[in-house]
Amino acid sequence: MSQPKLELAHTLISEEEALRLLEGHRISLGNRTMDPKAQVVGEFVKSIRVPGVYPPLPELRQQLRTMVALMDEPAPALARAEDIRIPGPAGEIPARVYAASVGETLPAVVFFHGGGWVQGDLETHHGLCARLAQHAGALIVAIDYRLAPEHKFPAAVDDCFAAYRWLRTHGRDIDADTARVAVAGDSAGGNLSAVVSQLAASSGTPAPTCQVLIYPAVDFSLDTDSHRELADGYVIARDRIAWYTQQYLRSEADKTDLRAAPLRAPTLAGQPPALIVTAGFDPLRDEGKAYGDRLRKDGVNVVHREYPGQIHAFVSLTKAIPQGMAATLEIAEYLRTRLA
Repeated sequence: MSQPKLELAHTLISEEEALRLLEGHRISLGNRTMDPKAQVVGEFVKSIRVPGVYPPLPELRQQLRTMVALMDEPAPALARAEDIRIPGPAGEIPARVYAASVGETLPAVVFFHGGGWVQGDLETHHGLCARLAQHAGALIVAIDYRLAPEHKFPAAVDDCFAAYRWLRTHGRDIDADTARVAVAGDSAGGNLSAVVSQLAASSGTPAPTCQVLIYPAVDFSLDTDSHRELADGYVIARDRIAWYTQQYLRSEADKTDLRAAPLRAPTLAGQPPALIVTAGFDPLRDEGKAYGDRLRKDGVNVVHREYPGQIHAFVSLTKAIPQGMAATLEIAEYLRTRLA
């Protein structure tokens, strides 16, 4: 029996309905079985994409906004959600400040969004950042860093590091406690969070209080079991990862630059405590775990949480994949505890 053709409406059915729909078609890999809602979303996304075809950038960027608008829970109403501008190396960097209260000095989390360094903006991660502010008791500052290919590596790194340093020195201007500043990000943003943490430690800037790396990209070799097993994986198949890499990096040499591939740092001693979230059916799974293992070996406190049935991007698709909300609350609790 062939699997039924999936429509957008299927992404919003209940888990029970998804289990019935997928009966006889569940995907397993080793001892992992894909979450039924993740499988429905993944199959739907795959069905509407043409492999190897990337629309013009404005359309590609709009696709991510649309996907999140349809599949993520709406952002909670907060006391504060305010757009600001932060001085950067190539002009002002747009940013958005989220807080559940007004007029109170709070620890800060600098958030770097995912999207392969090519997509993503303040809107695609609005819901996630608002939920973190609501539940972590922190001021979340989302950074709209410059995107590739218009701005190749290391433009994103330069913007993110400048924003982090500004929070450390001028955070009081926006009611942030400059002594407690964490970094967090998903996918490309997880990469940027790890890189900013390393740059801070090596430049004499205070290291982040902690770092949250959500399915981070930390190397460009793509030489892990998960990259091999999930080359045709959901959301970011290997051809898509290769395309993002081509847009972001200037040359082959950039693949080994520590500001692009933080996993290649000779030592990770002195890095901030880390929460690393990975997904069992994500090509990036093993490099995230490898980064956690390296941190731990070098004496850093690490919490590694794999969601074995999940796919890349699940934390941003909470309406379609309820486990994304559970992961968000877990991330918020980690930040709350570490920044207390």
